[in-house]
Amino acid sequence: MENQHINRRSFIKTTGLITAATALTGNLAFGNTFQPTVKNALPRWRGFNLLDYFGAFPPKGNDRSKSTKDDFKWMVDWGFDFVRLPMAYPRYINFDPEKNVTPADILNINEKVVDQIQELVFSAQEAGLHVSINLHRAPGYCINAGFHEPYNLWKDQEALDAFCYHWEMWGKRFATVSSKKISFDLVNEPLMKEVMNDQFSKTSAVPGAVYRKVAIAAASAIRKSNPDHLVIADGNSGGSNVIKEITDQNIAQSCRGYFPHYISHYRAPWVFKNPDDAPKPVWPGVIDGKSFSKKNLEELYQPWIELVKQGIGVHCGECGCWKETPHEVFLAWFGDVLDILTENQIGYALWNFRGDFGVLDSGRKDVQYEDWHGHKLDRKMLDLLKKH
Repeated sequence: MENQHINRRSFIKTTGLITAATALTGNLAFGNTFQPTVKNALPRWRGFNLLDYFGAFPPKGNDRSKSTKDDFKWMVDWGFDFVRLPMAYPRYINFDPEKNVTPADILNINEKVVDQIQELVFSAQEAGLHVSINLHRAPGYCINAGFHEPYNLWKDQEALDAFCYHWEMWGKRFATVSSKKISFDLVNEPLMKEVMNDQFSKTSAVPGAVYRKVAIAAASAIRKSNPDHLVIADGNSGGSNVIKEITDQNIAQSCRGYFPHYISHYRAPWVFKNPDDAPKPVWPGVIDGKSFSKKNLEELYQPWIELVKQGIGVHCGECGCWKETPHEVFLAWFGDVLDILTENQIGYALWNFRGDFGVLDSGRKDVQYEDWHGHKLDRKMLDLLKKH
């Protein structure tokens, strides 16, 4: 065990040097010509979401989402420095998948799987990437339906206690890792949701006082092992809105890059009951009777820009476009999104690296792919990202 700790300290020191080198050369790698108008308290991280532990249950058959050392190498070679790891807590607990999870199950950590997650984090960090771990499905809450939760994170103390139990465990796992290499993104896209038959009906923003209580409790749990741990909270209303109620706390905030959904989620079956009814996207222009342009995006991000000016760190934890959106429309729209973020020193993480939103193997039908070590590379998309 002692040798293991020595190796990890050596590893952390080494990856710290890699981070410094990346910070010095990042703009050169990207060919970025933007002049920042504000100073962000967070680094302008650029990278991707990793879907290795995104689902509540392990994937069956060939796991296309499994990250590889080649993935990390390519990311760094292309100038990226960040990955976000959205996790579903059922993946790393012991419970009977044929039954509903219970409060007792949620506290029964599967150490073997946690070890695997930790090694994935170390592998990404060793390559030179900052890793932000996130509970996409937290005890008592997920923006996605389809899994029965025994309680409600926003209403039940037992759920909050379990939430803090998990975050205390993760904070302890990475207690000696510098905040330059690890951050803790509390819960993905908070909303108040009424649930019926494990499906959601009415939704609304989490009351500010409630979100404040949950965020402070979880941040305190994470920092029990290291008071310097970096904590990030996703914007309220599904990641859209600044959380004014925690601006007095040492907690950064994370926005999204999915507006308008007409473009980012065109024909996505989890958004449209009948994908054929989805209005055809254009950019800029009129979609479903509504006019959209870069001005709308500037208005959308203005509260986040003001947050940066207040000295609070801001990052865009998810952004991108599902594979059905016409490629030229996607590139035009996403170029405007990235322009605004970059001009205001806000970094981003594309959803995802390999897959339907990604630069590799997206399955888009209107892209002339380039062969990349057995994968299909969307070169136009990569070039756009590298400019930002």
